[in-house]
Amino acid sequence: MPSHPDDWRTADADALLDALLALADRDEAAAFLRDLCTLGEIHDLAQRWAVVRLLDEGLHYSEISRRTGASTATITRIASWLHHGEGGYARALEKARSRRTVYPEAPAHVPTPRR
Repeated sequence: MPSHPDDWRTADADALLDALLALADRDEAAAFLRDLCTLGEIHDLAQRWAVVRLLDEGLHYSEISRRTGASTATITRIASWLHHGEGGYARALEKARSRRTVYPEAPAHVPTPRR
């Protein structure tokens, strides 16, 4: 266990990153995430990515909250990482744009049962 919250790059974290990078396609990634995470965790990760995309589009926090169900506190935290973090969100957005990935509009929030 890391001694400091920023010391997250452990051997186990690196092994997880290697496993993600080894996946060949969306179906393999979906199967891996479903085995690795609870449905609630997958929902939370997907919600965060939707917030990042909507922030990137310039939407107001209240509109992002309405569309995704994320709290404004969560949106503020994500925006902080988007603008002042490690650059991971920005690189992922750039790569997605360069692949011409089409993002579906984030759906209106539908409560998902937590597991």
